[in-house]
Amino acid sequence: MRDLELQHIQKAIRDEGLDGWLFCNFHHRDKLSDEILRIDPQVTNSRRWVYGVPAQGEPLGIVHLIEPDILKSLPGPKVSYLRGEEFFTALAPFAGKRWGVHSSESLCAISYLDRGTAATLEKAGLTLVSAAALIQRFKGLLDEKSIESHERAVSGLYLIVEIAWERVKKSYAEKKSLHEGDIRQLMLDEMKNRGLIPDHPPIVAGGVNSGNPHYDFSGAGAVFKAGDVIQFDLWAKEAVEGSVYGDISWVGVYAPQASAPVEKAFGDLIRAREGVLDFITTELQAGKQLTGAATDQKARELLIERGYGGAIKHRTGHGIDTECHGSGVNIDSVEFPDSRFLLDGSCFSLEPGIYFSDFGLRTEIDVYIRGGKPVVSGGVSPRQFTLLTC
Repeated sequence: MRDLELQHIQKAIRDEGLDGWLFCNFHHRDKLSDEILRIDPQVTNSRRWVYGVPAQGEPLGIVHLIEPDILKSLPGPKVSYLRGEEFFTALAPFAGKRWGVHSSESLCAISYLDRGTAATLEKAGLTLVSAAALIQRFKGLLDEKSIESHERAVSGLYLIVEIAWERVKKSYAEKKSLHEGDIRQLMLDEMKNRGLIPDHPPIVAGGVNSGNPHYDFSGAGAVFKAGDVIQFDLWAKEAVEGSVYGDISWVGVYAPQASAPVEKAFGDLIRAREGVLDFITTELQAGKQLTGAATDQKARELLIERGYGGAIKHRTGHGIDTECHGSGVNIDSVEFPDSRFLLDGSCFSLEPGIYFSDFGLRTEIDVYIRGGKPVVSGGVSPRQFTLLTC
């Protein structure tokens, strides 16, 4: 861990009003602890270790006698133990304080601390609270360099959408057979050409498949048919350490014009998406602290009042950073309700979706908070409001 990273961690602790941040691991089960502390996941970790970073002062590590070097790269003294009671005794300096730990009743993505270890820590006199807000402050907020990386990724993805749709239009005009897999491969090739890497191939879903939010296929996939809704969902980042993802979704129809039901549903979806963006702007400009859960609730209200309550299958958005589904605030009030705030540097998707038996629609833009205002990644473009057609 570098001195600057330690200072960043301690600032996050102070900003959240906690006494410290407690990291624990066993068999590398907690990838967040390894990542934040820069512990090599290949190093043997057959015994439990603890590393406590206080809001002020020097950190303290507790390691097993047969693995004394696992925390050697980290600042501060290390205490060794052999027996369980020695581990318990070594926890004494942490007693009587409030520690952020990797546990949450609602955010299972960060809940790595097992109940047995938690019970031991509490028995030793530690007060445990969720480190979710600490994780967001340390890992889930973008600085200027990260925003630039994110913007480049988003711009590249929008270009890929345009190239992919030109291929769709050409096949339709020439009445040539086109498979979902043809477009997915084109997208992957274009990502590679631009130095972008995804953590999973993009979603390309035609017709009834567009009604499945996480649709996937093997081989060539289905053939597009006249009138099909076509859903694109693609995400990637630059192939450089520390780069930040872009993540966008768009929809079109395999026809010169959409059917009336599709056109209406798409228009309502866009109005809901823009409505929640306006809500974020208004709340932040009024100086209010806005949570991811409250933002999701607003998006749901906008869709429900238009009659789509039964068509909503997922949250409105997720945090974005060096991971596509990142460590920052999620726009979620139902799946994993997120009470964390939209802070300066927060980056997240806004991707309301509505799904029916014969088609589905999801329109996704990325947004980050800068200077107390939401900024739409990639700038405002007509493509963000248009249903693609052939």
